[in-house]
Amino acid sequence: MLTFWCERAWLPSGIASGVLVECDDGVITNVTADAQPAGDMLRGLVLPGFANAHSHAFQRALRGRAAGGDFWEWRETMYALAAKLDPDNYYALARATYAEMALAGITTVGEFDYIHHSDALRAAARDAGVRLTLIDACYLAGGIGEPLLREQQRFSDGDVASWRKRVDALEEDANTRIGVAAHSVRAVPAEDLAAIVDAAAGRPLHIHLSEQPAENEACLKAYGVTPAALLAQHGFLGENTTVVHATHLTDADVALVGNVNVCLCPTTERDLADGIGPARRLGRLSLGTDQNAVIDILAEAQALEMNERLASGRRGNFAAAELVDALTNHESLGWNAGRIEPGMLCDLVTLRTDTVRTAGADPAQLPLVAGAADVSDVVVGGKKVVRGDIAGALESAIAALR
Repeated sequence: MLTFWCERAWLPSGIASGVLVECDDGVITNVTADAQPAGDMLRGLVLPGFANAHSHAFQRALRGRAAGGDFWEWRETMYALAAKLDPDNYYALARATYAEMALAGITTVGEFDYIHHSDALRAAARDAGVRLTLIDACYLAGGIGEPLLREQQRFSDGDVASWRKRVDALEEDANTRIGVAAHSVRAVPAEDLAAIVDAAAGRPLHIHLSEQPAENEACLKAYGVTPAALLAQHGFLGENTTVVHATHLTDADVALVGNVNVCLCPTTERDLADGIGPARRLGRLSLGTDQNAVIDILAEAQALEMNERLASGRRGNFAAAELVDALTNHESLGWNAGRIEPGMLCDLVTLRTDTVRTAGADPAQLPLVAGAADVSDVVVGGKKVVRGDIAGALESAIAALR
């Protein structure tokens, strides 16, 4: 039995003081407010562990190295990087990237994987101290009705049956869940979407959706419907589905995705000039760091509000509690976490209240002002995450790819 005493904690009922959290075998067994200090002291405001619902770990190596051009030019740079990856250098890069996530308070990462070095990713997450949902992506086409480009061929299994055979051989372990994905309607023909739904079989099911206007235009031309409508036609929009980006949706599309999880990645959507999506009109929200140009999931949450202010001309579109719900949404990744209450995995993140960014802030509004640099203690499944020389590890991993 382990105990953590929280100076303040963000509970389902609100912020409480002097909260004693007891856990056994990584699971919270008891939560008591107004308790006397005992066990491991966590000073500041303690939130449930953060969930990063959408990551491409290898793209961390592009940070500060792909500044110009539009989305499609950036994609060519990304393809060149992907061609250099092997299990060893990918492990080194992913381990350092996941460790950077841990320092930012992320306790579970959903890796949307089309590189398919799954053993390297498993080991990287385990060694960095974070939980992993490996979301294996089916990638079959270079565009709607187009063959794979030479640079894309390494992402593909050739056909959906071969992809499923490989995915069915992936086994879960204590630190890893297995999810599945269609990369996008660009990369998976419509006739194969139902097979991917079948392969999910209740597991997390993800897809990039309407990230670029060009995707919508191509889908309308080929199928006569939007990408969201195409997914609906093929039974893709179920309770275990997460659509990623959802930036360019019609009013009808918004209604179609209203009952699924939507993962927004505001930093990437801004960095790649994708646009501002209709976040306030969507239902269940989660957050991702996507290309990892910035790893600060608190900044992603704050961008939900700030983007909405820019789009609407109004402030106060998302309450702080709604941002915390998005920050801690582990549901789309298949883990029983995200709340400080009995039965949940014991994932805890402490935000300091005495930094130059947070001093004087109302604790209830801390999620609106704190950043990754304000994270101190991080607990994953009852264990404190070991930190190490993250900057040095990242520099070495990236240098090996140059």
